[in-house]
Amino acid sequence: MSEKFSTAIRIADVNDFIAPSQACIVSLKEKSKKPHKVEVTVADRQVKSEPVKVSIKDCLACSGCVTSAETVLLNKQGLDEFLSNINQGKTVIVSVSPQSRASIAAHFHISPLQVFKKLTTFFKSLGVRAVFDTSCSRDLTLVESCVEFIARYKQNRLVDDERTKSSLPMVASACPGLICYAEKTHGSVLLPYISSVKSPQQTIGTIIKRYLCQDMELRPEEVYHVTVMPCYDKKLEASRDDFIFRLESLSDEGREGEANMISEVDSVLTTGEILELIQSKEVDFKSLEEAPLDKLLSNINEEGHLYGVRGSSGGYAETIFRYAAKTLFGRHIDGPLNFRNIKNSDFQEVTLEVDGETVLKFALCYGFSNLQKVIPKMKTGKSDYHFLEIMACPSGCLNGGGQIKPISGQSAKELNRLLESVYMENVLETEPFDNPIIKGLYDKWLRQPGSEKARRYMHTQYHPVEKSITSELHDW
Repeated sequence: MSEKFSTAIRIADVNDFIAPSQACIVSLKEKSKKPHKVEVTVADRQVKSEPVKVSIKDCLACSGCVTSAETVLLNKQGLDEFLSNINQGKTVIVSVSPQSRASIAAHFHISPLQVFKKLTTFFKSLGVRAVFDTSCSRDLTLVESCVEFIARYKQNRLVDDERTKSSLPMVASACPGLICYAEKTHGSVLLPYISSVKSPQQTIGTIIKRYLCQDMELRPEEVYHVTVMPCYDKKLEASRDDFIFRLESLSDEGREGEANMISEVDSVLTTGEILELIQSKEVDFKSLEEAPLDKLLSNINEEGHLYGVRGSSGGYAETIFRYAAKTLFGRHIDGPLNFRNIKNSDFQEVTLEVDGETVLKFALCYGFSNLQKVIPKMKTGKSDYHFLEIMACPSGCLNGGGQIKPISGQSAKELNRLLESVYMENVLETEPFDNPIIKGLYDKWLRQPGSEKARRYMHTQYHPVEKSITSELHDW
């Protein structure tokens, strides 16, 4: 797939095509007396005008130039901004995703633990204050997701009228590509199914800006929080107004001063951009010393081993299935779950039967082509699934558009297989409810899973978008 776009946006390896690609349509929204035109490629028709410069706030994440797994260059979400904030003396904190660790590990042929330690050395040499691990915040999202699922399941069983059973299947909310698609394409029909729990990225942003700053004796407005992610859509997620909160400051006399708008995550860098940064600094990454990890928000035990859940896209289906089987039906499941291919390797399901009745039916659904197969039944309320782990990218988050690309002579499939094997290398498999850091957050801050305070800080809501400019263009 090859298209021409403005210099503000470039596309690479788009493999989840939904609709005919088009150049940026944001200019149609600008308020001006003069009419704006935009370059659009629909079938064989093309309308030309000057390219549009897109800011992260303006981006619609429409199904044209911005879908999941695309390479997007947007203002205030790149390396220059990251380095600028370090040079300006900001307190910079970096949170690294396990998928990004795996990608870098595969590229340099070292373990994820070595990558984490070397990245800590590298970032701190640049002036970064702390380097954390989103495996930790993912455990918190999984705990909240487990509690939310149990509540939905019980509520659904109490409802007799089939027309009002709309709480299931519950859909994982970690993929911003799915969220954008649901908001802009299916609106209020699909959104009620999506979990209200924030993604691991936004969860760790909330922890840092709303809680950890106090322990570190920092003011939230002084902290510049950057995440390292496998996905470009995470840049769009971080910029959502839902993830910006108002912080009231006090004047020197103790009176209420002006309000500061604080982002949970200030910037997102992809794995590929981190490799670019390493190369630009001419660093021999494999030879870097391995620094001690910041244990405050990192899944590292006393013996120095990383720990986390199975599942390279977050482990939502597997973790919630085990918890539900134990909590609802007293079934303890040891060992890996037996997921079965339904349509293909990116569409798998697992079930639990009790007394001949299927009481739990979960599925992994990766890639938009598979998503299209489950949406019709969800829209009509006839889906027999209880939970869906949906990710926009084929093969899930390890195959995100922001990951390091295959080296010369290496196919995408070969790289995916390598990433799968590297992902859990030297990582101990543990249950999120057993994570001591998460227990501490509940004890000291959130009280208990599913509490009012947990819902306030760890959950969010999504909004249907009325007929968009994209839809109008498709009607041409």
